[in-house]
Amino acid sequence: MNLYINFASYLGVSLLLLLLGVVLFEISTPKLKEFRMIAEKNVTAAMSLGGKIFGLAIVLGAAAEYSVSLLDMAIWGVIGILSQIIVFFLAEVITIRFSIHQAIEEDNRAVGTILLSLSLAIGWVVAKCLTY
Repeated sequence: MNLYINFASYLGVSLLLLLLGVVLFEISTPKLKEFRMIAEKNVTAAMSLGGKIFGLAIVLGAAAEYSVSLLDMAIWGVIGILSQIIVFFLAEVITIRFSIHQAIEEDNRAVGTILLSLSLAIGWVVAKCLTY
């Protein structure tokens, strides 16, 4: 029975962290209303948000796999969330030729593709750094 309790607790914490990550992304980028834009059929916003969610899921999966306790997993999950948010802001600074926010609002799918790829890449790198 302990196996099932462990599974449920790790799954529950992972899903809560995933939700927390999405909420923190929305709060940290108040100009960018991805959910509203997705409802308006903006594919770039969906690619950007989908990449963030998938990147976070990669990190949370690795945190669950490599952690020594539920608290350890939660700590590394939060580090992964913060890493993704920081990288999003760094991408905005690095791309001085154009505004990521504006490109998403204009449904520039080339920008959406690079944001999705960047989120997955950062998620993958952070996940691989979680090994002990």
